[in-house]
Amino acid sequence: MSIIKETSTNFANKRALEEECSEVYAFNIIGGQWALAICCYLIHGKLRFGELKKLLPNITERMLTLQLRKLEENKIITRTVFAEVPPRVEYELTSMGYQLKPIIEDLQNWGIQHKSLLS
Repeated sequence: MSIIKETSTNFANKRALEEECSEVYAFNIIGGQWALAICCYLIHGKLRFGELKKLLPNITERMLTLQLRKLEENKIITRTVFAEVPPRVEYELTSMGYQLKPIIEDLQNWGIQHKSLLS
């Protein structure tokens, strides 16, 4: 995951494009394989960190943590910590996150159609 410094020209260009194009803004929030995959799984309901890790076996724990934090900061998911021993943490989509459902379903349908054209 590359980090863009807030003082870089690349960062300034990215921000300017986000302001001009809402689609780019949205893509920068849910774009990338991990964020979108996490949202796809959470559409079906709450999941714990370990459950997400099992569903995404190729993601590192650090990357999963970073992606969950990013989605939480962007109000796509909520994180609920239960005062239990051992601690239990659940992740679920917010109402804004659930608004992604038809978009994700459209992406799924488009992906199926596009794959069939290539085979």
